[in-house]
Amino acid sequence: MVVAAVLIDGAYFVKRFRAIEPHNAYNGKRAAELAWRYALMHLSEKNGKSQLYRIFFYDCPPVEKKMHLPFSRTAVDFSKSPEALFRTELHHTLRRKRKVALRLGNLAHADWTLKPGVEAQLLKGKKRFEDLNDDDVTLDVRQKGVDMRIGLDIASLTFKKQVNKIILMAGDADFVPAAKLARREGIDFVLDPMWRPIPDDLNEHIDGLRSVSPRPRPKDKT
Repeated sequence: MVVAAVLIDGAYFVKRFRAIEPHNAYNGKRAAELAWRYALMHLSEKNGKSQLYRIFFYDCPPVEKKMHLPFSRTAVDFSKSPEALFRTELHHTLRRKRKVALRLGNLAHADWTLKPGVEAQLLKGKKRFEDLNDDDVTLDVRQKGVDMRIGLDIASLTFKKQVNKIILMAGDADFVPAAKLARREGIDFVLDPMWRPIPDDLNEHIDGLRSVSPRPRPKDKT
């Protein structure tokens, strides 16, 4: 019997979930339900069915502090923002799912930064600093400890022989060292990028590539 663990990079999953179901972008219950459903879909393949060890979901708590917008100085309570409410509902729902382990990292940084393109406009003289307003900035949030937790869990599952198959729902090359380690120890390592193209160096160090979610619809350029 093949025993499998499914590891989900939460930040990556949420981006793809919103591309698949933009009308449910802030529906935390729906996002949790699909994460659980997609994970279970990986247990069934043409050559047989795997037994689930556990589903691991990695994310960070939402920004919940109060801040002031940099130009108008208007107070903003991020604990009541749509993103914070979505993340809270997502995590609460996942905690109640069978065979799901929620792994939360920390917020290392949350501060205002210029939106992409605004800095270039300033440098080219197309925009003056005195013309900037709150619409030109966005909150820059950086996570800490999420990638480390994913790598540690892959190593632990591998060396403790708790599974013989790992499915990772992610899409960047940060996990190449962990994937190489698992494969050297005989683990069948499958990547689910949810239909996003992946870097060549990541494709080289996996045993399979399989997306089970619906393919996002192309954006209407008009």
